[in-house]
Amino acid sequence: MSAEQDKGAAPHGMQPEDTPELRALYKGFEEESLLPLWTQRADLMPPHPSPKAVPHVWKWSKLLPLAEKSGELVPVGRGGERRAIGLANPGLGGNAYVSPTMWAAIQYLGPNETAPEHRHSQNAFRFVVEGEGVWTVVNGDPVRMSRGDLLLTPGWHFHGHQNVTDKPMAWIDGLDIPFSQQNDVGFFEFGPEKVSDSSTPEFSRSERLWCHPGLRPLSRLKATPSSPIGAYRWDYTDRALSEQLKLEDEGYDVMVEPGHAAIRYVNPTTGGDVMSTIRTEFHRLREGSESAPRREVGSSVFQVFDGEGSVLLNGTEHKLETGDMFVVPSWIQWSLRAETRFDLFRFSDAPIMERLNFARTELDGTVLDD
Repeated sequence: MSAEQDKGAAPHGMQPEDTPELRALYKGFEEESLLPLWTQRADLMPPHPSPKAVPHVWKWSKLLPLAEKSGELVPVGRGGERRAIGLANPGLGGNAYVSPTMWAAIQYLGPNETAPEHRHSQNAFRFVVEGEGVWTVVNGDPVRMSRGDLLLTPGWHFHGHQNVTDKPMAWIDGLDIPFSQQNDVGFFEFGPEKVSDSSTPEFSRSERLWCHPGLRPLSRLKATPSSPIGAYRWDYTDRALSEQLKLEDEGYDVMVEPGHAAIRYVNPTTGGDVMSTIRTEFHRLREGSESAPRREVGSSVFQVFDGEGSVLLNGTEHKLETGDMFVVPSWIQWSLRAETRFDLFRFSDAPIMERLNFARTELDGTVLDD
């Protein structure tokens, strides 16, 4: 019991009288591993989210050299499995969590290296800010990884990586590891030491089947919890954003807000998010434009893909350039400012918050019904 509890003090409302009987009651609670609500309510039911996670920015100019050094010193193989370096939020007690629900890392694969296959319950994706030469093999389907591509590894899919070039490559990983760990839902299984298909096709089988705009194969009409598409290619993302901006120039109201184009990657079998626990988006701001200040329940991570600008996090401005990453914890106010054309990849835990009916957004000081 805390000193406050020993004295019988409640943080709100009527204070119970400090008596021998009350002290005996609290001792009984302690012996039976109980805690009374009246001494805990302020922490358990705050007036608004009060996250332990803090806003934070990781500079690509610091991340990449550390990843390169790890490539010199740390082997990739069975046991360690991946040369992945997790982004640890300073507010979360030393855990490699970027937020209470999400994990983010920079992964590095050296020349002609192979990361062995395994599978796990956790959902994962990869996003490539620069480089090429690696194929990720997901359930036996080799998927090319190139700049600007979003690549999916849904939960319980065997996957490994092979670098077929004489140059290293780095990318970011995003997973729902903290959410899975805190809810004790994780399973893990080793696969082959080498990837099950070492070929290097230009397009994966999943793309050849699914990536035809507006068309869906009749042989695959069943809805799936995660998208069957292995890679969402940069060419299509870039074109979609460019067309939004052109339509705005032509006077059509198609933008998130003036000067701000955005897309969400979707599962073609449901029209929903690419995975049940992770939402992925891409944002483009015109030079000189700003996004409106907002707060959201749940957390988001951004990586700058191209351009220069800044993010305001609870009123503090952080300058950003290509590769930089930042986290927005729950109910932290944020907005973007573009110095040049400003491209950012974003992922979040929004599907969890929406499915559980916890989602809420405040835009320009007004709370919206989500």
